Amino acid sequence: MYYPVFRARRLRETETFRRMVRETRLSVDQLISPLFVAHGRELRREISSMPGQFQLSVDELVREVKDVAALGIPAVMLFGLPASKDAYGSEAYAADGIIQQAIRAIKDTVSDLVVITDVCLCEYTSHGHCGVVEQGRVKNDATLELLARTAVSHAEAGADMVAPSDMMDGRVSALRESLDDNGFEEVPILAYAAKYASVFYGPFRHAADSAPQFGDRRSYQMDPANSDEALREVGLDIEEGADVVMVKPALAFLDVISRVKAEFGVPVAAYNVSGEYAMIKAAGRLGWLDEERAVMEVLTAIRRAGADLILTYFAKDAARILSERR
Repeated sequence: MYYPVFRARRLRETETFRRMVRETRLSVDQLISPLFVAHGRELRREISSMPGQFQLSVDELVREVKDVAALGIPAVMLFGLPASKDAYGSEAYAADGIIQQAIRAIKDTVSDLVVITDVCLCEYTSHGHCGVVEQGRVKNDATLELLARTAVSHAEAGADMVAPSDMMDGRVSALRESLDDNGFEEVPILAYAAKYASVFYGPFRHAADSAPQFGDRRSYQMDPANSDEALREVGLDIEEGADVVMVKPALAFLDVISRVKAEFGVPVAAYNVSGEYAMIKAAGRLGWLDEERAVMEVLTAIRRAGADLILTYFAKDAARILSERR
């Protein structure tokens, strides 16, 4: 069928037509809001590299999650800033650690909000790496026990889901076994299954004070040039018991999101990371692009690639926009 019999523009002519034939639907139900929590009271410190995002004390975090829930966003992801750091990241798995306090406070206030916790050691270790360091190397197997302890402590505090982001081999299996042994068989695992060694994490490392003090993370995070390897990583995490798998970052790895969804058909999350957020914020503030349109175009692209869930610092903005468009 050729022009002029077929005119593709016919169904683009009005907004109503465009809505009726739209292939990809972005919903508030697909959004997860990442939040940073720190010790103290009445603390709401803006993160300079992530305008509009804050380090929050627990009391301020409670106010924030009330707003998140009121917008219909179903879940938050928590990242903690400890009072002190040591070589083994002990506050990560302390019963009174900052994340454990935050979980309890949220559950006491907004009980039906899904609380997901980042399970990693980098924010808590004095060296800034995601695992135990011996003789200048990150030791995989020695790290697994500490990650498992962290996950169990989060579940004990009331976390609904745990999300290992360390990229140690075998961590999903270690967490699943430890959770099950401690009576948390129903707590699902969202695995950072394909986490790349990306430049786009820069603002997050500032926000979470988690930059490595020596070297980098390329010995355990993935090479950005590889996508077949991502499928192997995802497959291993699923075999080990992951309930949801995540690709991080999102925008530079839309092809990987698509491949993972097509290959495995399991729930797939994607992390619209801090650097991606900061770029849009900076360009919007300079008047170089329309921030609102950019946000929705990016999130729709991530959804179109195959993501079922999207972690994004734009969650509240997107929820408001979606509500206005109803």
